[in-house]
Amino acid sequence: LKGYDGWITSVAFSPDGNKVASASEDKTIQIWNATSTTEAQLGDPLRGHNMSITSVAFSPEGTKLASGSEDKTVRIWDATTGVQVGDPFQGHKNGVTSVVFSPDGTMVASASWDKTIRIWDVTTGTQVGDSLQGHEAPITSVTFSPDGTRVVSVSFDNTIKIWDATTGAQVGDSSHHNEVMSVAFSPDGTKFISVSSDSTMRIWDVTTCSQIGDSLEGHNDSVLFVVFSPDGTKLASTSKDWTIRIWDVTTGSQVGNPLNGHDSLVNSVGFSPDGTRVVSGSHDETIRIWDVSTGAQVGNPLWGHNSRVMSVIFSPDGTRVASASSDRTIRIWDAATGFQVGDPFQGQESGVSSVAFSPDGTKVASASDDKTIRIWDATTGAQVGDPLEGHNGPVISVAFSPDGTKIASASYDQTIRIWDATTGVQLGDPFRGHDEGVLQSVAFSPDGTRVASQSSDNTIKVWDVTTGDQGKPLQRGHINI
Repeated sequence: LKGYDGWITSVAFSPDGNKVASASEDKTIQIWNATSTTEAQLGDPLRGHNMSITSVAFSPEGTKLASGSEDKTVRIWDATTGVQVGDPFQGHKNGVTSVVFSPDGTMVASASWDKTIRIWDVTTGTQVGDSLQGHEAPITSVTFSPDGTRVVSVSFDNTIKIWDATTGAQVGDSSHHNEVMSVAFSPDGTKFISVSSDSTMRIWDVTTCSQIGDSLEGHNDSVLFVVFSPDGTKLASTSKDWTIRIWDVTTGSQVGNPLNGHDSLVNSVGFSPDGTRVVSGSHDETIRIWDVSTGAQVGNPLWGHNSRVMSVIFSPDGTRVASASSDRTIRIWDAATGFQVGDPFQGQESGVSSVAFSPDGTKVASASDDKTIRIWDATTGAQVGDPLEGHNGPVISVAFSPDGTKIASASYDQTIRIWDATTGVQLGDPFRGHDEGVLQSVAFSPDGTRVASQSSDNTIKVWDVTTGDQGKPLQRGHINI
């Protein structure tokens, strides 16, 4: 579809992957049957909002939909019929910026430019308690704790506040000297971390709402990224100061010295599946592996790339690391010894933009600006079959299907292609339909039967992986996307 002048502001799959909801600046929501290749739209557009819709979310069980809008209201919809459930939730004095369901689906929390959060009973439509007031600037984000007992809000006033989700009472407050960049719960939901451009991080106990230890200070520039270890006991952080630091979540203390060694910006960092190691990739053309317990670098830097390392990832079993670089190569490394496994995967004639392990770790797929995808044996380093050729422009995204049997690729040539991950043979014809703009991403549905593609032409399309049949564009019916 052509002629749309605005944007799709939010899109979400239902939990079971059978429906997609899209929200638009044209004041409507569309619900789509993602499994259909003929009539994808379910019912008429969901109309009722009087201004742009800013947020849309499915309930955990997928039966309801919540939407927030610049018209200051929150609305609940039946995700099966598309019928609005009850009256609009009114009370905010300015636009709603974020809506989220509680983990059990019984409540919705909304945040607003009016500096308040409100909690609503989904069944009755009534507000639970008074509005949550205390922020001195618009609220940018709201989220429930994993157990649903707390709500955390983040604001432009540089503070994070914790609220009792049942009573609405504020039970904690924290602040940074500068803007709060991000917040995250630990995997078990008992702790909370905030990251700021003031170069600090803070850990909070969700139950007592008290800060655990002192602020995590040590970085000499803005903290860019922080990740919990798989068991939630440690943190790894990166900063503009080119260092990585490991932190003990329980004590809040830094584990060992900063992980120094990189001579430029660190692009990527991640824990091994067992949480004992961290791998980092940098503009300095190296990959480094670090012992999380001691903070010591494991072995020497992994040298070999001749340009920036763009991506690093552990294999699913944690025994190997794959790296992709602007030098047009992919390399596999032994995660225990740091030795390169075999020769570089060479053949691509331009920078490698994406790399991914198959779910079982036996293959690696790479995508490149040279318009090809290649499949590699992750153990031997041998290329599996010929390059996957067919795209007429740089390939910007590659993904394995959940069962590892197929690969989907998206390209600047405005097509999506499906490939057999074993033979490298293209399955069916290219998926064409994005007539303008640039394809931005491609992803498999949870069951692997469909692929969704998103483009800057303001469309989202769902495709049948086996037949290549296209459902209707998911923005169909929107007037101003």
